[in-house]
Amino acid sequence: MFKLNGIVKVVSPTVQVSEKFAKREFVVTDASSMYPQDIMFQLTQDKCSLADSIQVNDQIEVSFNLRGREWTSPQGEVKYFNTLEAWRIDKVGAPVAGGIPQGGPSAMTLDPVSVATAQANVESADDDLPF
Repeated sequence: MFKLNGIVKVVSPTVQVSEKFAKREFVVTDASSMYPQDIMFQLTQDKCSLADSIQVNDQIEVSFNLRGREWTSPQGEVKYFNTLEAWRIDKVGAPVAGGIPQGGPSAMTLDPVSVATAQANVESADDDLPF
């Protein structure tokens, strides 16, 4: 599994390749190095709808797998191809659904008690000590 942050450059429509196979491509510009790279990702089947929520110039984080395959031409020439198969797209800086952070709940977010209430509870607990 890999992740990449970047800016959406192109979002293509879904293409029905065959009766049982659909794909959708989108391009993300990775500007994290000295030379920005335009990287094409592919969504397939039911994942094609993930691109419905993104637009050109959105900053996103893409989770993807690297796929490779061999192909032999009718002339017998062997070629190799790679595909970046996206399976999750998150907008960077977007509000999180349900109020739970992307990384999951943490100790800081699970307890709804305020700092003042927690401190008052600690102080009152000190008064009950027998020594």
